[in-house]
Amino acid sequence: MSKFIQLSNRTAETKSNLNAARKQGHIPAVLYGVNKDTLSLEVNEKELLDVLRTNPRAILQGKLSDNTAVPVVVQDIQKDSMSGKVLHIDFQHVNMSISMDSKVTIHFAGEAAGVKAGGSLQVELYEVEVRCMPGDLPTSMEVDISSLAIGDQLLVSDLIFQDGVEVLTDPSTVMIQIKTVHEEEEEPAATPA
Repeated sequence: MSKFIQLSNRTAETKSNLNAARKQGHIPAVLYGVNKDTLSLEVNEKELLDVLRTNPRAILQGKLSDNTAVPVVVQDIQKDSMSGKVLHIDFQHVNMSISMDSKVTIHFAGEAAGVKAGGSLQVELYEVEVRCMPGDLPTSMEVDISSLAIGDQLLVSDLIFQDGVEVLTDPSTVMIQIKTVHEEEEEPAATPA
């Protein structure tokens, strides 16, 4: 939770003022939480994008205009459907003494033995949902897949998290599998809806 992000008070509420702020590199935001007043804020676009690139689910120290720091997480991001630019962001206050639900990104490391032998790697799931105390929330998990042979699967139940982290995703869910190229070709093509 070492990442700080400056959350400045927002005074502009009209559409034209919000658009002008966006052009100057400021993204409108709100901060809310249980038993907390909702605050209208803005955040520097470059600073926000840097945080989102490294870990979009990290617990951040939101530095408010009065120099107090509060633990926050990104709860929702609204983007322009055409350009993909961030238009608005919701931050949620995190109570560090109550467990929380979040998702953890899984990074697959190594080259599977089955792929080297001519198989095809099929990734089904890149993240799992967990419940833990905010201070125990993993930023991500790296899993070595180099021992997977053709026909092997990696299930959610195969992941080993530190004590205090409960995995909420169904343990029988397939995360990754190594198929023969022949198996992949036999699967029926999806029909357009």
